[in-house]
Amino acid sequence: MARDDVRARVRGLRWRPTGRATPTVDGLDLTVGAGERVGLVGPSGAGKSTVLHALAGVLGDPLPGELSGTVHVDGGVGYVPQDPGSAVVASRIGRDVAFGPENAGLPRAEIWRRTDEALDRVGLRYPTGRPTSALSGGELQRLALAGALARTPGLLLLDEPTAMLDPAAAAEVRAAVVGALEGTDTSLVVVDHHVGPWFEHLDRVVVLGPGGRITHDVAPAALDAAALDVPAGGATSLRDELTRAGVWLPGVPAPAPLDVPASLVAPDGPGPDVVVEGLRVDLVTRGLRGRTTTNALDGVAARLPAGRLTAVTGPSGAGKSTLVATVAGHLRPTAGEVRGAPGRTARSRDLARSCGWVPQQPEHGLLALRVRDEVELTGRRLGVAVDADEVLALLRLDHLADAHPFRLSGGEQRRLALAAALAHRPGLVLLDEPTVGQDRQTWAAVAGWAVAAARHGATVAASTHDGHLVAHAGHQVRLDGPARQRQVVAA
Repeated sequence: MARDDVRARVRGLRWRPTGRATPTVDGLDLTVGAGERVGLVGPSGAGKSTVLHALAGVLGDPLPGELSGTVHVDGGVGYVPQDPGSAVVASRIGRDVAFGPENAGLPRAEIWRRTDEALDRVGLRYPTGRPTSALSGGELQRLALAGALARTPGLLLLDEPTAMLDPAAAAEVRAAVVGALEGTDTSLVVVDHHVGPWFEHLDRVVVLGPGGRITHDVAPAALDAAALDVPAGGATSLRDELTRAGVWLPGVPAPAPLDVPASLVAPDGPGPDVVVEGLRVDLVTRGLRGRTTTNALDGVAARLPAGRLTAVTGPSGAGKSTLVATVAGHLRPTAGEVRGAPGRTARSRDLARSCGWVPQQPEHGLLALRVRDEVELTGRRLGVAVDADEVLALLRLDHLADAHPFRLSGGEQRRLALAAALAHRPGLVLLDEPTVGQDRQTWAAVAGWAVAAARHGATVAASTHDGHLVAHAGHQVRLDGPARQRQVVAA
């Protein structure tokens, strides 16, 4: 590859986050050509997001730690992080997308042309004055992507860009990315645990192993179902090798959920039968324009039976997270009622004892300075014994017991949030997109926890787009939205 054809070059990258005993990435070399499309895959915690952070230039200052090696990038960078909410910079979606073009000093007409086009490309077809706080997690992913596309970057970095989207919305976002890059020399590096749907759009797939080391750098065709089954010289097939490493590959069946022991998940008594009737939830945003009320749910009726895993499904923006958070007592119903759940009037201690809620943004539930302390915290406050060692080992976090929770990868943080909320074995278990960012092994642990908790009497509900998890649910509540989501602006 000629020097002029190189978009990004990484040499000898080593990164040890503050508070971690070992580097996340150690000695990585990677080159991305101009116009090249690269998929970056590997098990949870292998350093995929760290590589994107390095290419985006955010290691060492915004993210503290020990950094060495060199990273050279030619051209501007558009970056969509794993937590899309962290990329929001404005209270209205139009202003948020316009932020990049405005900072580039473009004329006003060009700024808003790019903004409108980017929002349309990603399928976020709300008025530009819609509050960013009224968006679902999946809609925030689309917003972050629109902001990146509006910059027309030379290097586009996407970290799990479709993880919280339903299949139709995910296909729309992939099409938006491909369409935006067509006919340009913009390079793409995309991290996606389920990379198969990207194969037809990629030139290379780079697989990271422990320590962020590249174990394979192959053409997507080498990872299709036919090629994966052919061992080389009698050796283990690439399919088997990558599957054992935790990589999700097309055509490979999902693993079975782990058989989690009752001692880790069984509540003291049977969980409640939760009944939702006529539920309406309005989300209120206050800003310079006054108060904006957005209808997120209207007229919802549902049942969450005890001893069952209920999958809460539906398209992005349908109100799945709102329903789960309302049952958890974190949102106040505008109308209707939720029976059987503790609700907003319960004392904090009683709510914590009876209900475990794992939010879509895992960092919102993290309070301690060490991973082990996080797992033990709620149980200690409630006087409930927690076997932290066994919980950490089950969720593949035992090697991180002394690490700071905010120095973990996105998938690791999500598993830690689950452990922190559920290690004291509540009777009501509420999960919001619990399997996002998980490799095959860690998926089996998370899914196994949900299935086992229900089997041992808990009431378990999970808002999810994960068809593999839905297949193990004994009950389903589907929201057929998106919700009407009316807006009323009051001075």
